Amino acid sequence: MTKKAIILAGGAGSRLFPLTKIVCKQLLPVYDKPMICYPLATLMLGGLRDVMIISTPKDCPMLRDYLGDGSQFGIRIDYAEQAKPGGIAEAFLIGEKFIGKSGACLILGDNIFYGKLDFFRDALALKSGACVFAYQVRDPERYGVIEFGPDGRAISLEEKPKEPKTHFAVPGLYVYDDQVVDLCKTLKPSGRGELEITDLNLLYLKKNQLQVKGLSRGMAWLDTGTQTSLLEAGNYIATIEHRQGLKVACLEEIALRMRFISLAQLEKTIEQLPKGEYREYLRMVSEEGPATGPEPAG
Repeated sequence: MTKKAIILAGGAGSRLFPLTKIVCKQLLPVYDKPMICYPLATLMLGGLRDVMIISTPKDCPMLRDYLGDGSQFGIRIDYAEQAKPGGIAEAFLIGEKFIGKSGACLILGDNIFYGKLDFFRDALALKSGACVFAYQVRDPERYGVIEFGPDGRAISLEEKPKEPKTHFAVPGLYVYDDQVVDLCKTLKPSGRGELEITDLNLLYLKKNQLQVKGLSRGMAWLDTGTQTSLLEAGNYIATIEHRQGLKVACLEEIALRMRFISLAQLEKTIEQLPKGEYREYLRMVSEEGPATGPEPAG
């Protein structure tokens, strides 16, 4: 089933204040590129080319100014506003017309996935139901927590529990079939006045239509919602790039390797860039061509 993709890049960014007083949270740098590049890279590496970015009325113009309509990456980007925090699941109601009769996946704008994305591509290939992922963390009380039965199947989900039943958190990447909008319309706001993504996942779980894929130890999942986690993510990306000489979440490179754009289109983009390290890196990518080198990582 063809799936549309949503990046939820809303919120006030209060945990990153005062940085977010002057700039959109998702345009803060994670080492050498804006935060928004990392979730967008994940979607592109999943083969998704129809993307909606949902953000605040204040931040939408800044994101649009940076990414435009996506044509330089061979994709289409639409924009929509979330006037105030209404929960992750509200994104599917905001994007109802965009989604249409398709399935949809959603990634949070401050989440970074680094490593082989086969788990994501497998989830996108599902014909029906929903798929979320499980990742072991030290502090599960910060996240939605998933509990497994003896047979390894998910039996419960809790949002930010005070006493987590497991250490398996649900990362901010979700895949749903074409039921998602209708199911979101049945949700009631939680005690904090939001439509919770955990409640949506529970609806699929009760219908026995929720798959959970565990992420391996070789997969890195980072969120960048606090000053400390933003710094840690930047240091992580810097270490990888310095060691390999390859960039993480370089959208132009991904677009070429995925054959979303041609070599001629990349070269046209390069000519429009200012002189510097990023331009020189893309020049190297251009000289290598679309078929060489390891698969770009998200």
